[in-house]
Amino acid sequence: MSIPQLPLALRHSPDQRLETYVNAPEGAIAQLRSLAHHNEETAGYRDPTQADWVYLVGPGGVGKTHLLLAACAQADMSGRRAAYVPLSAAVGRLREALQSLETNDLLALDGIEAIAGRREDEIALFDTHNRARQAGIAVIYAARENPDELKLTLPDLRSRLSQCTRIVLTPLDDDGRAQVLRQRAQRRGLALEEAALEWMLKRMDRDLGGLTQLLDKLDRASLAAQRRITVPFLKRTIDDET
Repeated sequence: MSIPQLPLALRHSPDQRLETYVNAPEGAIAQLRSLAHHNEETAGYRDPTQADWVYLVGPGGVGKTHLLLAACAQADMSGRRAAYVPLSAAVGRLREALQSLETNDLLALDGIEAIAGRREDEIALFDTHNRARQAGIAVIYAARENPDELKLTLPDLRSRLSQCTRIVLTPLDDDGRAQVLRQRAQRRGLALEEAALEWMLKRMDRDLGGLTQLLDKLDRASLAAQRRITVPFLKRTIDDET
């Protein structure tokens, strides 16, 4: 059994880069970039505190997956092999899935809560953790909860996860969301009027994932109509979708 790999277009989306993440905790981007570049001089180095491994934690919509994919892209650009693994895709069969990916230099493991309480999967993750440490493979974890809050049945796995460097991610405020949308529009060469951006933030669901999906739809509609994104154009596009 193997994990379905993400299409290259998604794995290497210009929107998902370390430098495009907005309002990261101090030092977080530098730490993830360093881990992505984890070179041969540090490979095989066994540090029992595992301070060079990272545990991203935060609620849905804060950009955990963004940072995991961005770290993989950074590793790929430096000539290293990286694998992004959504653990929810391998529930009940995690051992075989992870073993097939242990030839990579970086593992980005997303959604640990998906296997919490499933003892065989927890043991598989624990074993991979230990083998990766011995082999000098870099690992980044992501979860919605801290290790001591996850409903894990394996104390040793909880202990290993707790020893990683923890980066706590929090939701963006409206200014942060606006910055993300402006930058995303600029990368696409999309003419997004400020009034339309303000309307989106005030009238639409403020979940960042939903806002970026809406911007992608507006991008396609704007390209087809050869129009700037104004408030009237935005409203018509939304009406056409409903």
